[in-house]
Amino acid sequence: MSKGAETHYNWSSEFTYEDYEKTFDANVANIDSIQVGGSHYVSQKIQPWDYIISNGLGWCEGNIVKYVTRWKRKDKLKDLYKARQYMDKLILTAEEEERNERI
Repeated sequence: MSKGAETHYNWSSEFTYEDYEKTFDANVANIDSIQVGGSHYVSQKIQPWDYIISNGLGWCEGNIVKYVTRWKRKDKLKDLYKARQYMDKLILTAEEEERNERI
């Protein structure tokens, strides 16, 4: 399991896609050392993507984990609302699957 990212980059006029490609090429063996778009996962003991992949989570579950993991460090309530929206979609999908199984 990975530790928090050691380096983070924000997409801006100072950091371009070409810069990312150079960084990626240099760090491909340790992709967890790069975070593009902020530093909100830096202090995490387990990167959300490692947790999501290791547990075989789907799109909705993965986004719930991602938003709940970062909400205090990034977009606060906005991230909790995003997590809730994915939870609501997951619930609706599960309810529909359950109804279809009964038919």
